[in-house]
Amino acid sequence: MNSKVLVGGTVGVVIIAVFIVVFMNQSNGIEDIATEFDVAPSIEGQPVLGDETAPIQVIEFGDYKCPSCKAWDETVFPRLQEEYIDTGIVQFVHINTPFHGGESVLAAQASESVWDRQPEAFWDFHKEIYRNQPESQQHDEQWVTREKLLEIAESVDSSIDLETLSEDIEDQAYESEIGIDVELINRFEVTQTPTIMVNNYKVTNPFEYDSIVDLIEMERE
Repeated sequence: MNSKVLVGGTVGVVIIAVFIVVFMNQSNGIEDIATEFDVAPSIEGQPVLGDETAPIQVIEFGDYKCPSCKAWDETVFPRLQEEYIDTGIVQFVHINTPFHGGESVLAAQASESVWDRQPEAFWDFHKEIYRNQPESQQHDEQWVTREKLLEIAESVDSSIDLETLSEDIEDQAYESEIGIDVELINRFEVTQTPTIMVNNYKVTNPFEYDSIVDLIEMERE
């Protein structure tokens, strides 16, 4: 009887030890690729691409003047869209992150206006702003103007009311919406663009697509 108890106790200890090791490895793995927050960012009022009832949200904190944001949009995003957004697993969200001065704010104002007034045109407009970055674009190179943004809008969708868009940009009509974005930037300690979050996990390297996938798959379980 004592032998049975001893064996049973030993097996129990081994099982617990294995569980602890597996759990610690999983935790360490997450810590290697992401920072965990208590909650996910609120996406109320934000531009959403995909099924708004999708169980997982992937958020891009992006700046239209940021060359790395353009690179992410052209390299990582297409894979994410094909594999997870278009399949209804993920809803993708853009949050304006105007880190590079007045031009960043100008582009953010324009994007907020288009999202509010012609949401069906937003994502084409969003991508076209990135596409219009000069090839030699540096953070301090000036290229975003109201005229340029109107030109981009006109090329994207004729339904965009250019006069209203121009007035919105001039009047800074969406200052409060951008203020909400800034609050989220501060709340989630965003210090670079692009920053990508999967629900309440902030990805360490946004260009490591496998890390994004690992977090999505973990959240699906």
